[in-house]
Amino acid sequence: MKPILSVTNLSIAFNDNDVIHNISYHLNKNEILGIVGESGSGKSVSSLAILGLLPKRISKITSGSIRYNDINLTTLSSKGFQTIRGRKIAMIFQEPMSSLNPSMTCGTQVQEILLQHTSLSKTEARAETILLFEKVKLPHVERVFKAYPHEISGGQKQRVMIAMAIACKPDILIADEPTTALDVTVQKDIIILLKELQAETKMSILFITHDLALISEIANRVLVMYKGEIVEQGRITDIFKSPKNEYTKALINARPSLNERQKVLPTIKDVLNSNFKSEIITPEKRKKAHQLLYSKPPILEVINVEKEYISKSGWFSKPQTFKAVNGVSFKLYEGETLGLVGESGCGKSTLGNAILQLDKATAGSILYKGTDITKLSTSETRKLRKDIQIIFQDPFASLNPRIPVGKAIMEPMTVHKLYNSDTERKAKVLELLNRVGLSSDFFNRYPHEFSGGQRQRIGIARTIALQPKLIVCDESVSALDISVQAQVLNLLNELKADFGFTYIFISHDLAVVKYMADQLLVMNNGKIEELGDADTIYDNPKKSYTQKLIDAIPKGI
Repeated sequence: MKPILSVTNLSIAFNDNDVIHNISYHLNKNEILGIVGESGSGKSVSSLAILGLLPKRISKITSGSIRYNDINLTTLSSKGFQTIRGRKIAMIFQEPMSSLNPSMTCGTQVQEILLQHTSLSKTEARAETILLFEKVKLPHVERVFKAYPHEISGGQKQRVMIAMAIACKPDILIADEPTTALDVTVQKDIIILLKELQAETKMSILFITHDLALISEIANRVLVMYKGEIVEQGRITDIFKSPKNEYTKALINARPSLNERQKVLPTIKDVLNSNFKSEIITPEKRKKAHQLLYSKPPILEVINVEKEYISKSGWFSKPQTFKAVNGVSFKLYEGETLGLVGESGCGKSTLGNAILQLDKATAGSILYKGTDITKLSTSETRKLRKDIQIIFQDPFASLNPRIPVGKAIMEPMTVHKLYNSDTERKAKVLELLNRVGLSSDFFNRYPHEFSGGQRQRIGIARTIALQPKLIVCDESVSALDISVQAQVLNLLNELKADFGFTYIFISHDLAVVKYMADQLLVMNNGKIEELGDADTIYDNPKKSYTQKLIDAIPKGI
């Protein structure tokens, strides 16, 4: 059978530097092909080339061809691509918020695609858009049609993007990291939806991700990319059960295991250098460590905490109250990692902000070392900031782009009057940069000069600069590649052992939380659904909601 898409000996250069080296693969009709690799591996660049979306001034295809049926896409003009894009080959982008127009309603944006590429009237296009929204299982389709992107959830935005992509019944759908920042349950829903749509329409899907376990849930075949080359390709079962390339083996091993608790996660570098020896933390070792941990008084006690928001939808409408956190109580012990999980909107980040005193609780008490921090004055709260810190999800957004990273790390030291002079502070920053695995040469560089993983390390260095006792990690590894994620998780555990940190680890990735957590707190609709030892809850969840979260984790083959 003739492939619907053939990529042959393709090479791409950016500013005369080769980034894609002579790659070849094909996509069959009615097939889902997975492309997996880390950031910078070339998977997204090669897929953008298919649609002629490479930046024109700085990039060029230096050799090879991309054929869709009998059309050579590498020789197609901009006008020629207009008949292909959206109509024959469509794309779902990674970040729906930046791909959707914030000034247009969701329905209008999908309707526009239909009006541009089909002969439907405006009324027919509207009716077809409503049908598409129903097909991608959006709730309250009429409301979503009239809603702006900021008024719907992340999972719903991604469904609008899928509706837009399939509107013209394309032959090929390119899905570029379509589930990276989504909850595991929403991610599972999107995977099921794409498989159902593919089975119904017989379209071919190119599914791009950095997560091999996720690829196993959707793809028939997979190709693995590393540094602009395809290092391995084949059937998904063959790649998972007997990977031939060392890099593929490293990608599979870098994800935290759900079956055993490793002391240190293997990174890509470790596996490629063959210098990694896995050490397993046995239940006996864990029990002994916990007896010591829980014999001391708690460092933090949260008692019946509530956070209520009041919304008013119109001038004359009655204000409505919404409890984002509802009667939450738990204890946290020094040196412990508490995993806080749940779907988007469950209240986990709101609870974290209440503990940090960034968003005051409406009711209840939060005792830090026996003192109720909800009753502190402004100046006392400012002093508390030194002890309770946060590592943010997006380090780039939390760093000032105009301040070199060295000065950004020094800044909180100056505010809290740590050390006697800037010379001493600078020496400490250089020490911290080395401690988080970065060079002291980075002191004068700016945030945009670093990769995502490096920026996260800078964020960690800035947090630990104040020598805090309690750190809230709010989705701090969710946007990272599997291997960079492994490095950052190992670093957090090393720092915890060295400095005696206590963590509240908030995440939607249950595999990561299981690796990190001593205790697990599962939240649903602002309340505690389940609380207890992390391993016990994973092995024997008492609530169906917890079971649903665990079932949604991509587990590989």
